Amino acid sequence: MINIVLFGPPGAGKGTQSAKLIDKYSLLHISTGDLFRKHLKEGTPLGKLAQEYMSKGNLVPDQVVIDMVKDKIKSSGEIEGVIFDGFPRTVKQAEALDAMLVGMDTGITTLVELMVTEDELKKRLAERAHKENRPDDAKPEVIENRIAVYKSETVPVAQYYEKLGKYSAVVGIGDIDQIFENLCREVDNHLLK
Repeated sequence: MINIVLFGPPGAGKGTQSAKLIDKYSLLHISTGDLFRKHLKEGTPLGKLAQEYMSKGNLVPDQVVIDMVKDKIKSSGEIEGVIFDGFPRTVKQAEALDAMLVGMDTGITTLVELMVTEDELKKRLAERAHKENRPDDAKPEVIENRIAVYKSETVPVAQYYEKLGKYSAVVGIGDIDQIFENLCREVDNHLLK
């Protein structure tokens, strides 16, 4: 199985690039953001709990996220691999994901980080708020908090996978197709290891 963690701060372009990687490598897409939005829309208890955290720009508790991801993989049948978009967000989640995948006789192929400047992220999040009707992205204080939370709680995940020899970085600013080519080169390099 090919299991890719597409990594980067909110607004880095993970959703855009995930769609292209899914097509190329025939992967199951797991976006915790999409899972949360589905549960929010359906008004499930999990969705209501997630909303309490998300509306403040904070991360949803690890165990809630891990259980959602496990359920998604198990309910998807035979798959070629998975692209994890927005997950894991903490080292504890990364360790739990690795343990879960070992139990399925597979593991993470690579984590590829999309590198984007903070100014560009703020601009993209403000644009996304209007285009995709995501009101949390329109509040400057929530954007600032999301970036701060990313730096303090999520960046260590990249360091965790770097220690395992499973880390790459790609500049996430510029032509979408060129960014995609760079991502594919990194994935292919890790497949050859």
